[in-house]
Amino acid sequence: MSTVTFNSNIIPSFADDIPSTSAAATRPLAAVTGAELQAPLIQGGHVRYANLDYGASAPALTVVSAYLNEVLPYYASVHRGAGYASQISTSVYENSRNIVREFVGGRPDDSVIFTRNTTDSLNLLAGCLPQIDGRPAGEVLYLDIEHHANLLPWQGVPHRSVVAAATLTATVDKLRAELSQGGVSLLAVTGASNVTGEILPIAELASLAHEYGARIVVDAAQLAPHRRINITEADVDYVVFSGHKLYAPFGAGVVVGRPDWLDAGTPHLAGGGAVREARLDSVSWASGPARHEGGSPNVLGAATLARATQVLAALDQEAWHAHESAIRSYLVSGLEAIDGVTVHRIFTDSVDTIGVVNFSVEGFDAGLVAAYLAAEHGVGLRDGRFCAHPLLKRLGLPSGSLRASFGVGSRLEDATRLLAGIEGLKRNGLGWDYVVDEGRWVPANDHRSYPEWAPNTPGTAGAAPCTVD
Repeated sequence: MSTVTFNSNIIPSFADDIPSTSAAATRPLAAVTGAELQAPLIQGGHVRYANLDYGASAPALTVVSAYLNEVLPYYASVHRGAGYASQISTSVYENSRNIVREFVGGRPDDSVIFTRNTTDSLNLLAGCLPQIDGRPAGEVLYLDIEHHANLLPWQGVPHRSVVAAATLTATVDKLRAELSQGGVSLLAVTGASNVTGEILPIAELASLAHEYGARIVVDAAQLAPHRRINITEADVDYVVFSGHKLYAPFGAGVVVGRPDWLDAGTPHLAGGGAVREARLDSVSWASGPARHEGGSPNVLGAATLARATQVLAALDQEAWHAHESAIRSYLVSGLEAIDGVTVHRIFTDSVDTIGVVNFSVEGFDAGLVAAYLAAEHGVGLRDGRFCAHPLLKRLGLPSGSLRASFGVGSRLEDATRLLAGIEGLKRNGLGWDYVVDEGRWVPANDHRSYPEWAPNTPGTAGAAPCTVD
């Protein structure tokens, strides 16, 4: 296998403008599985894969991978099993609730319910909204900047939406005006935009919701992998997030929050384990987490999610934020120095962001740029509309943009490779021919091979076209 070494000196002089920020990010903050993965280049040779797609799914921490291998021999079905392995698995699974509750600063009586992912958690909560005489007791209020996971579940219940303003301050004012009209039972907000990485003031929003008699749920799928959350201090009622973005495999999700709505809500998945007593034509449902965890749970997903939270909780917060900020500042400065590249944001007054940078390259379709970076530079990032169609349309990006996202396993070299690729594209154009296949740009006559154990088929097969509003 031949290896290609990229020379960071090909980056223009703007890289010299930020030497003080780069030192914090020359090395990963924490070890992740696959950090040295070699990606084949279309022009020949291999290069270390520059993973700038953490916002979709983050690589597993090596500590979590080792923990999985330790636990795996004891894997068995949980609850009601007298066998040794079942007892251990049950203990691990149930203790994972305590670990996750502690990670988010939960209250002692907060329920911790494991789900399939963040989307599943929000759909679960949608089935637990309070009712009076069989009718919803209030509406759900949400912004137009939300990921579909925090948008679509509420469309099946009484709801209102608010178009975010140009500033965070004005957006909060618009939410206040809507809440002041009454009738809202739940404010649903993202902790950090999955499109731009901008962080919302969740403590302020929680206070605002409670002022007008509503509760708040925070979609922390993007926030939790980058910032510690304390729902007790922030007075947040519910928080949801996923393991696959939090450096854990298997994609388990979780909802943590006040138990009254959850215990009274419609069981999310009718089946074994969710009942006290089942009869031929009726049922008595369980309370607590069991009510919503019908069937065999994702034991290893919950266990690795919990272990990942422990690793993140042990990180030095100052070093964590400095590492991420250094990469982001370097990348944003570099992109803005390239003619024809625009870095996108929602609010003009946002001051805190996670490791997400959204941008577009004038004259090039976002999907084509992503295919070029992957094939010719070994850089992986996300393109499209990021399951946030209303926001992309309002930002003037109806056909999509590009998103680079990074985390504790990232290093400055990853950003350097991306900048080198964009600079090369603007200076020299594409180095290979590309065609559209299954709705996605791919290299023409792609001769690269997959590992022998992987199906050598297009990676976009079966993907939703995501082209119609």
